Amino acid sequence: MERKKILLIEDEVKLARFVELELKYEGYDVTTCHDGRVGMEMITNQEFDMVLLDLMLPGLTGIEICRRVRKFSQVPIIMLTAKDEVMDKVAGLDSGADDYLTKPFAIEELLARMRVAFKHSEGSNTAKKTTLQVQNLEIDTEKRMVTVDGKVVDLTKKEYELLTYLVQNKNIVLTREQILNEVWGYSYIGETNVVDVYIRYLRAKIDEAFGKKYILTIRGVGYYVKEE
Repeated sequence: MERKKILLIEDEVKLARFVELELKYEGYDVTTCHDGRVGMEMITNQEFDMVLLDLMLPGLTGIEICRRVRKFSQVPIIMLTAKDEVMDKVAGLDSGADDYLTKPFAIEELLARMRVAFKHSEGSNTAKKTTLQVQNLEIDTEKRMVTVDGKVVDLTKKEYELLTYLVQNKNIVLTREQILNEVWGYSYIGETNVVDVYIRYLRAKIDEAFGKKYILTIRGVGYYVKEE
């Protein structure tokens, strides 16, 4: 089996070396750099199977790198950062990251997150063309395009993934934990209000914009999309 190519962009040299050695021990082909602009050039000019990305970098921040990469690639991105505030996590995920790991972390947890991200990426790459629909809302999963009453709705990567998960499970109440596990790709321990934040984003862009309730709340349980 061909070794998966990992790009590690981390300005803490000792941490980068430790992660690099551990990943190589696990059979990954690892390339390391310590500068944001250099890392961005490498992603642009080379093929990688995953990017491990620090948030605070010289040259170009992790957030900006994510935004730029998502304009041309869906390569899995996991952010590694010392920031653990909810809004920092939201900003990282909203810019296009698939997952978020706060320092210090155990290498076993990073490896587990990587396996999940690879699984999600491979699943989306092999997905057949299909259209999901609920009421007047349609999702073209091949084009990753959402329309309501024929009008295109501009969603971020995580907003799209959250809406798709809800519509795939229409009429089923999903707990915050289920949503976190499926959409963010790991079992989340701690505050779960990142889900509430994204539900508000979707409601503003869909429910409020089109004057119709698509996303409903079951207080104390979770959220669901109802088919009329």
